[in-house]
Amino acid sequence: MVQSQEEEHPRKAFGWAARDTSGVLSPFNFSRRTNGADDVTLKILYCGICHSDLHAVRNDWRNTVYPIVPGHEIIGAVTEVGTNVTDLKVGDITGVGCLVGACHTCESCEGDQENYCHRLILTYNSVDRDGTVTYGGYSDHIVVPRRYAVRVPQGLPLAAAAPLLCAGITVYSPMKHYAMTEPGRHLGVVGLGGLGHVAVKMAKAFGLKVTVISTSPAKEKEAIQGLGADDFLVSRDPEKMKASASTMDYIIDTVSAVHSLEPLLALLKLNGKLVMVGAPDKPLSLNTHPLLFGRKAIGGSMIGGMKETQEMMDFCCKHNITADVEVINMDYVNTAMDRLAKSDVKYRFVIDVANSLSN
Repeated sequence: MVQSQEEEHPRKAFGWAARDTSGVLSPFNFSRRTNGADDVTLKILYCGICHSDLHAVRNDWRNTVYPIVPGHEIIGAVTEVGTNVTDLKVGDITGVGCLVGACHTCESCEGDQENYCHRLILTYNSVDRDGTVTYGGYSDHIVVPRRYAVRVPQGLPLAAAAPLLCAGITVYSPMKHYAMTEPGRHLGVVGLGGLGHVAVKMAKAFGLKVTVISTSPAKEKEAIQGLGADDFLVSRDPEKMKASASTMDYIIDTVSAVHSLEPLLALLKLNGKLVMVGAPDKPLSLNTHPLLFGRKAIGGSMIGGMKETQEMMDFCCKHNITADVEVINMDYVNTAMDRLAKSDVKYRFVIDVANSLSN
């Protein structure tokens, strides 16, 4: 007999879930496992709304299992620790990002890159070790292995730190891996949204010259005056794009909509790197000639491993980097999703989970 989501596990839980491709979320009773020897349980305080959440609840990637409780930018307070957990205690503020499990034996896991494990377990819409579906942070609490909980350094505002668990590590990891951190080098950031605005802040902390590349001229003031970018380039202006050809060492592309890569490749110098971190829902086309004649490279990156995620959180604390957020209550989440679909947010919605659900 198939058990209901409320009966799968011993511990009752409550959150908001989408039940179909409309993506509309509503109150949802389900259950969590009890805290194991290697686990920590968090009372969820805040959870960011990632663009992936929007794709997932509407089944844009054709892999959603309903009902779905999204959310992988989680900040919470530890309420219980397992007997094998010695470095966290009740009351500690911790974060949970996109991952809650992996095989821990493959080359990726042994290299602290659990995010590339072929058996990784995502925080929501994934299959856990016991065969049940994982539910995310739009809920009152979560139980995860200690390995997948990162310390939130003191001094980081909690609501504004939540998006770092996805948006932050998504841009930090490729900047480190592809050696895009040399002071004085020129980085282009494509898209000034949840990922892009954090990328600008991190790049400036690394000492890079930063140009924001956007389709919207209206974002120039906020890019330069608000976020500290050095320059702004409108990608729909062919004259300015031509004038900026071969000026950039690296480009990080955060855009999740379908767009052309060739104009971006033209901006790169010899040996330049274009790294994709956005996830369009349709394939992109590519003419390889710009790669051949400029010895340019296109790469990709997906979040980061747990060791690197902790490193990123510590880096952000040291340099006072947080996301610019709009804090909302849970009952506003459907409106927030509609606004996110229209790019009507600066730059990340964060749900005040604890206060919303307690009320």
